[in-house]
Amino acid sequence: MSYPVHRKFIENAVEVIRNKNDALGLAAGGSWITNEIDEYSDLDLIIVTAERLSDSKDKMLNCALSLGKLLSAFTGEHVGESRLLICLYDNPLLHVDIKFLIPAELYDRVEDPVILWEKEQNLSDIINSTKSDWPGPDYQWIEDRFWTWVHYTVLKLGRGEIFEALEFLSFIRQNVIAPLIQVKNGNLPRGFRKIEFNCSPDDVKRLSATLPVYKQDEIFDSLYNIIIIYKDLREAIFPGSVLINNEAEQRVIEYYNEVKMARKK
Repeated sequence: MSYPVHRKFIENAVEVIRNKNDALGLAAGGSWITNEIDEYSDLDLIIVTAERLSDSKDKMLNCALSLGKLLSAFTGEHVGESRLLICLYDNPLLHVDIKFLIPAELYDRVEDPVILWEKEQNLSDIINSTKSDWPGPDYQWIEDRFWTWVHYTVLKLGRGEIFEALEFLSFIRQNVIAPLIQVKNGNLPRGFRKIEFNCSPDDVKRLSATLPVYKQDEIFDSLYNIIIIYKDLREAIFPGSVLINNEAEQRVIEYYNEVKMARKK
């Protein structure tokens, strides 16, 4: 279902975009595709134009301003997407992500958006003739880095840089553990996205055991839990072609135990 707030914004956006001379189409992604919109959802919109708008923040901003009362907007370089304008609208308060594309950029996509309006089948022809591809985890890339990341976290704990250790623990959780848990449960590897609802209670419980407070011994325990979860996930879902760095794993775990014991003295 769609909530009135989201539906009203979409209906207005369609009317505004279809009256722009350069516009070729408007589509919605994310939860709109799977019909999972709820009162806490944001909107993910794609505006396709004949001429590129994403080469100028001012062009994107002018378009976004036409869709409603815009409180704030900034581009998405922090998520690796400069074509994205992250917007906060008012009346009602609503988060809307708008990606600005030209037709050629629609070929390379991670999902098939719902077409809300288009001119002369411009979007449909591309979507129907090509396939979306959500990139899966690169298991070898993960294994090649995991034990160095664990070692780095241990270094921070050994020195007593608790905030640094907490930050890197979060990095490993976000970039390794959560995506792999999603894959294990048959989901797309979208980090923590709805992980409480779409993954097994046991996996969620184990993941929660990697959340420490600001105490060194608890962070050591959380890091150990991450190691165990990673090894279990690696055994469950990694293909046999992945080269396991057993030597690095053994030495890092030994070092973990050495530093943990030293910090207790």
